[in-house]
Amino acid sequence: MRYVDEYRDPEAIRALLARIEATITRPWTLMEVCGGQTHSILKFGLDEILPSRLRLIHGPGCPVCVTPLEQIDRALAIASTPGVIFCSFGDMLRVPGSQGDLLLAKARGADVRIVYSPLDAVAIARQEPSRRVVFFAVGFETTAPANAMAAHVAARDGLDNFSMLVAHVLVPPALEALLSAAGCEIQGLLAPGHVCVVTGYRDYEPIAARYRIPIVVTGFEPLDLLRGVHAAVVQLERGEARVENQYERVAGIDGNSAARRVVAEVFSVCDRKWRGLGEIPRSGYGLSPAYAGFDAERVFGLADLRVAEPTDCKSGLVLQGRLRPTQCPQFGKRCTPEHPLGATMVSSEGACAAYFHYGRTADFVAAEAGA
Repeated sequence: MRYVDEYRDPEAIRALLARIEATITRPWTLMEVCGGQTHSILKFGLDEILPSRLRLIHGPGCPVCVTPLEQIDRALAIASTPGVIFCSFGDMLRVPGSQGDLLLAKARGADVRIVYSPLDAVAIARQEPSRRVVFFAVGFETTAPANAMAAHVAARDGLDNFSMLVAHVLVPPALEALLSAAGCEIQGLLAPGHVCVVTGYRDYEPIAARYRIPIVVTGFEPLDLLRGVHAAVVQLERGEARVENQYERVAGIDGNSAARRVVAEVFSVCDRKWRGLGEIPRSGYGLSPAYAGFDAERVFGLADLRVAEPTDCKSGLVLQGRLRPTQCPQFGKRCTPEHPLGATMVSSEGACAAYFHYGRTADFVAAEAGA
């Protein structure tokens, strides 16, 4: 409890809010990149207690949410193949594809199993040599080392029945896509702390310089986020644009060298499609040539599958920070956690799920606006 108390201390929060209020002299718009940051902001009501001149918009930092529809359909096709054990983290099971979700596939008889580590899937492949075991490798740079280690161990142990459906994406190229888009309103960024624990933050320095925008690496507790906000506002008020680290207790400029080595061994940078953002060059990881035999898309012949995104789901605009969840006409009506139209309503890091879970319904927002 000491850690929690330290970073949620009410007196420290009030003091930091006063510093932000004393610093800000004009309207500014910040984007928090990570979906975990979005959930913390809404859970603790930080968006309600920050100065009204400061606008927070929510970024695409939810790996489940940005996984494109065809990758979900590939997962469904693989999971429904006889003799396959399909392994996934639990947050992917209710993400809708064009023909249902993995939970529905499981209900129809597919052997879909929740695992808590990619190495659990490797262990299943070792225990079930007569069956093909596929792990759904989804995530940003944060989960890439563990997924890379799974492929490394499978190769070392000669587990030819193991493969991975890879949907890894990288944060910096997505930020460049957002910042270079017409009508971009982002003036400062709160960078994802957990990503920077792995990768460091050198890759963010050229972005800050190119787009003249402050980028502050921050964590997920209230004081972490408020320190990040304060640092970004100070830079904006001074006309500065650089990368600043407010998450020094866990993130360093060069990240985790051991994690980066195993990622470089197993993965290669590739073009990757993002839900809501389209294809972004060199924005993802795919298996390197040495590990191509573990690529489930090749193993099951699904590399060419293409699916159009549904027009009635506005999650793409939410992921770009151009639409608040409550501005979507389907939010809380046709789209709920029980019956989601898109991943942002069911993911534990999705913005729509955060607004729904923490009571930021359309009625709440309308009442707040009229107050």
